[in-house]
Amino acid sequence: MTKISLFKPTTSRPWQKIPKWLLPVALVLIAGLTFFISQYVAVFLLSIYAAIKGWNAAYATNWLNNSVAAQFVFVLIFEALVVVILWGIFRHYGKSLSDIGLKKIRLKDGGIGILAYPIYLVIYLIILGIVTHFIHGLNLNQSQNIGFTSVHGSAQMVMTFISLVVLPPFAEELLFRGFLFEGLKKSMPVIYAGILTSVIFAAAHLPEGGGGKLFWVGALDIFILSLVLVYIKQKTKSLWPGIFLHAIKNTVAFVTLFVITNR
Repeated sequence: MTKISLFKPTTSRPWQKIPKWLLPVALVLIAGLTFFISQYVAVFLLSIYAAIKGWNAAYATNWLNNSVAAQFVFVLIFEALVVVILWGIFRHYGKSLSDIGLKKIRLKDGGIGILAYPIYLVIYLIILGIVTHFIHGLNLNQSQNIGFTSVHGSAQMVMTFISLVVLPPFAEELLFRGFLFEGLKKSMPVIYAGILTSVIFAAAHLPEGGGGKLFWVGALDIFILSLVLVYIKQKTKSLWPGIFLHAIKNTVAFVTLFVITNR
């Protein structure tokens, strides 16, 4: 049976090799567990803080769901844990995050991200038009539950901006276009690795629909975005252009929700 190393470790150890056919399953599980366990740990730590303060369950839940400061700390812990877990995995195997594209930032990385945004947007609008032509029940006006329901004042605006524009693009690109996509390429053609990565990335955001419903229109948007991000990653061999594109998209959403409409 053909076996391949997950990260091509510098030392030969039996547990560092897994069957080639099992590699995609292992990578998806690791990425999924990293993504969701980090969130649960963040909630758990915030719950401990609420317990220390002596708040009852109702007050603590309301604080967790509606406080901008609580949401900011949640995102900070969540995204930091994702990065730390990935760093720990790579360190264990004698590698670094630069091996999956976290290299030195170049001036052109920002330019690529800016140029890629309108391309992504056009592709999304075309695909959305095709999908809605055949699926008439798709809710195009469904809101996304991003955790920040009432933002007032400069301090809260800064926390919200960091939580939406700075932290997620960095950690999510590292996890999905870095760890997952680069790992999947070792066991399947690049195009399949890109599609699978994008499906998983979109699925991870499905629960974010308003009213407790699945966020289908948002998942389509995120799937198209991920395909563009995968293409950029494959062409540039760097995560930074994708991080900039991801941040630009989130900046547009931030300005729309919290600057123009003052959500």
